[in-house]
This record gives sequence, structure tokens and C-alpha cells, in this order.
Amino acid sequence: MYISETQDFISSPYLTHINNVVKNSEMLLANYTDERNRSSVTEPWTYSCEKNKCIRKLHSDLSSEVRVTFLSCAMTCGDNVNIWPLPKSAQMKKTIQNIHLSNIQYKIETPFPNVADLMHKAVALFVSDIKQVMKANGADFGSKSINEENVTVNILMKILEFNETILTMQSDECYHLFIKQQDTSLNISITSKTFFGARHALETLQQLIWYDDAIHSLRILNSVNINDCPKFNYRGLMLDTSRHYFSVGSIKRIITGMAHVKLNRFHWHIVDSQSFPFVSEFYPELSKYGAYSSKEVYTHSDISEIVEFAEVRGIQVITEIDAPAHAGNGWQFGSEKGLGELSLCINQQPWNRYCGEPPCGQLNPKNNNTYMVLEKLYSEIVNLTKTTDIFHLGGDEVNFDCWRQFFKGADLKKLWCDFMIEAYDRLVTANNDESIKYATIWNSEFEKVKCLPAENFTIQVWLAKNPELKRFIDSKYNLIISHVDAWYFDCGFGTWRSTSGEGVCPPFKAWYTVYNYQPWNELYLTSEQMKQILGGEACMWTETVDEYSVDIKIWPRASALAERLWSDIKKFSIPVETVQRFSIFHTRFLDLGLKSDVIWPEYCEQNLNECII
Repeated sequence: MYISETQDFISSPYLTHINNVVKNSEMLLANYTDERNRSSVTEPWTYSCEKNKCIRKLHSDLSSEVRVTFLSCAMTCGDNVNIWPLPKSAQMKKTIQNIHLSNIQYKIETPFPNVADLMHKAVALFVSDIKQVMKANGADFGSKSINEENVTVNILMKILEFNETILTMQSDECYHLFIKQQDTSLNISITSKTFFGARHALETLQQLIWYDDAIHSLRILNSVNINDCPKFNYRGLMLDTSRHYFSVGSIKRIITGMAHVKLNRFHWHIVDSQSFPFVSEFYPELSKYGAYSSKEVYTHSDISEIVEFAEVRGIQVITEIDAPAHAGNGWQFGSEKGLGELSLCINQQPWNRYCGEPPCGQLNPKNNNTYMVLEKLYSEIVNLTKTTDIFHLGGDEVNFDCWRQFFKGADLKKLWCDFMIEAYDRLVTANNDESIKYATIWNSEFEKVKCLPAENFTIQVWLAKNPELKRFIDSKYNLIISHVDAWYFDCGFGTWRSTSGEGVCPPFKAWYTVYNYQPWNELYLTSEQMKQILGGEACMWTETVDEYSVDIKIWPRASALAERLWSDIKKFSIPVETVQRFSIFHTRFLDLGLKSDVIWPEYCEQNLNECII
């Protein structure tokens, strides 16, 4: 049994050893943080809890009563559990303990050294987040407030059953968080079967701690009992890095936000017909011919860095090499290397006849070398991401007019099916001859997809609706829901094409549209059929998005998606309590140094009782 010595947050030798993890996170956010630090000038407003609502009032400097901040009021007023996403079960007394960072200690109990190592790193990130929240609220780290009581905070983390540190579709993410005050000791117990549950518990605990700038002290709710599990195992966010290149730092920033809302799958649409930024060690010509520039590429070390960054945050990286369509620039090198034409219709005009958007390109299904190249790419990706149970093969939007030029009289639907099955077989070979349980493709019409064996292929549904969606279920396919009319985050910002009317997929999907979407409720599924819904994913295609504009187009909508997939509260409309929790978490999200679009006027953040009807 590995049991760490009791470590305090400030002077732990282990935290010093992994201080680069914290610095990396802090630097990542520091370069992207606005001036949210609170002024030292006395604030004019105080809050009182009246009829389970926090009411804003003017506070006189001459008043003998201590000013009450909005968050201290909100955390103790009424029955609302101000945690996002909402836990499965939570009981708490609205009583507060003032604490100091230097009085917090932790211990890890697990029989698995690899789990302990990762858990130490997760604790380091937890410390960094608390410091960031303090900084955002004007904390003075050099002094100790008279309001900070001499209370020792003991955090015990028990992970006793599984030694996995790589997330899979079978990973248990449940946890139990228990907080109890005993005289001058505040005891916090975190119990989980896996690292992932314990990491989620730290995210929840972080939301139970806040900095009160009226009394200059950290505060925590001191009587809490939470049992929590996600509804869906797959809670994803897709980023397209082909149409615009995103730096490693910007990808890390997105992953950081995902961790705070317990999203757990980063679907990396890394290449497309526009560009091929992945530097393959087997076929470097792909990025040589396909990248926008020699600087706009992802090397093996870049991908390993992102995977390691995501791992400590409980996130699986799923990398997509789309095929056979969406494969143009980068694939031109075949003939000169003696491999024949690997891709057809590359940059062919008029593009609107041979592909959905320029430039065109579609892999050659009759060239065996095409599959050889794919197999090598698959092996590189599997080894880099350590993801062996799920892989995204693409498979969407094949343009038969392209292939028809070269394969006259052929059954083009069968040609597509044969391609996808061969691609799957090559993927299995690349995965050391181990089958991939969730080989995922984008949905096409059912009549085309039904040729693929349901035991091997998972369908990511972006377009199909009832009754076609039910036909996928009845045919035993596992599904990941990404419907364009709810969870496509690129929609609603107009179009980059002058000939496309109002836009490719209007209208804009507000956070409450994202939150309210529950397509599984419309299918009347049995409990067994419901298991075929693996979860959902928001998609951020980037025709009109780059790393400087992406944050406000993802957040706070991805936060809304996170609660839908974690809690899946069955409501016909969004209740008042949910809007309040969302607003409070949104402010917390900004305090953590991240960027987000606004959800309503700032007045409403301070006067929730007036703005919620």
C-alpha cells in the first residue's frame, strides 16, 4: 500500500519537485488573463439572505457589521448546491470555516505508485487553481488575515481499486467527497475507485472554497457529503485544427477549461483537406506538402506534451485522421515516391461539384498504398495518444462525383463500405492486432452505414434525426450525439462564402439551447438501448474561428453541455436554481484565468433575484 507522508500545500517536497506543472499552468493562463484583480478600495455593496435570495444593499463604511460579499451570501443562502456540473447527490449545511492555504495538508492512500504520482500532480493543479482564484480577488499572499482561524485542513484521498491512469470508455469516474469539522480540524475525505474520480472530486472541492475580499480570507463550507457519478461516459469537445492552426498553448487552454467542467474527451480533428499539420515520422511529406507553413505543425513531441497535459486533467485525447474524404493537401507526394495516386481530385475545380468546401481531395480506394500510409499514421497516433479503445476514422461526406471520374460503373456505396472496413482492419493491425471497440465515424444516411458491423463501428451523429436515429439504435450501433442544431458551436456567426445565403448552419445556439437538448428522451429507449448512447460532443469547426477567437465561441456553452452530459437533469425548462448556479460558476471560470463569452448583464450577476423570472 502506498501512503504518502502528510504534505502541506506550501512546502511539500513533492510539490516543489513538480512545481514546473504549476508554473506551466499559471504561465498558460497568465498570458491570457484580463485585469480582473479586485481593487483594494472598499466595495460599496453588501448582501443579505432574505427568503432564500441574496439581496444587494449599500454598505456604509461606518457600519459595525462586516460587509458580506455576494459569493459568501450565495454559498450559504437557500438550498441551492452551487456546484457545476450538479452532483448526483449532495447534502450540505450552509456553515462556513475560514482557512489559510498554509494550513492545508493532504495525504494519498493507494496501492498503486503510478496513481499516486498522477494524483500528486492533480493536487498541484488544485493548489494552483486556488491561488489563481485568490489572485483574481485581490488576495495579499504576504500577510495573514486576523479572520483566518488556526484551523488545520486535512485532505485524505483514497484510491484503492484500479491502477489505470489512461482514461477509457470503461473507466469509473465516481467519487465520494465528505467534509466534517472537528474543533480546530477540518477533515476532508475523498474516496474513489480510480484516479479520475478523485480528480473530479478535487474540481468539486475547489468550487466549495472561495476567497472573501471583505475579510481577506479563504472560506469553505465545512459540512458536506457528496456522492457523484456521471450519466454518460463520453463527454466530449471537438476542435478542428486544419482550417486554422492552433498553437499548443491554445489547445492546452481549451483542455484546462474542459477539466474544470469535467468534460473528458478531447476530439482532435487534426487534419483535413485544407492542411495536414501532423508531422509523420513515416511520411514527413504529408506535412511538407500539406501544412500552411513549417511553423504551423504538430510534431510527435507536441502531441505527447498535449496528451500528458490532458492525462493529469482526466481527459482522453482522441485524434481523427478523416478518410476517405477530407483528404487533399498533403497527399500529393504519392507518385514521386512510387506509391501511385494516394488521393484523387486534389484542388479540382469547380470545387462545389467535387467536395463540400475548397480545396477538394478524396483518398484513392483502389490503391493499396493508400491503406499502407493510413496504417502507419494510425500506429503513430495510437502510440502517441495511448488511446487504444476508441479511434476516429472520419468517414463522412464522400463525394461520388469525384470517384465516378475514375471508377466508372462501380458501386460507389460498396466502394465506400469496403474502404471503411479496410481502414478498420489496418487500424487493428496498427493497434498491435487488438480490436478497437469504438472505431468511430461521422454519420451518413443509414442505408450506407448499415454495411458496417455494429460490433466494430460507433456512429457520431451530427445530422440524423428521428426516425433514422432510432434505426441506428435498433441496428445495435453505439452512438455519440453531436447534432448540428444544438451542439455545433461554429453555427450562427454568418458564412465565409458569399454565395451561401445567411450561413452554413444558422442560428446561433445559446447556452440554454445547448443545455436543454436531450434527444434521447424523444426516442423512448429501453434501459438496454440507452446504453448505446455513449454520450455527446460539441463540435468547433474553424472556418471562421482561430485561437484568438475560439474561447468565447466555446465558453460558456461547453459548460452547459458538461452538465447536460454529467447530470442530465430532466427538466422541460431551465429552473431558477440552475441559472443561478451557472452564473456563479461562470464568474468562477473567469477567476480561474480563462476567457468566456458573457451570459447576461453584469448587473444580473450582482442581482440574481431580479433577473431570473
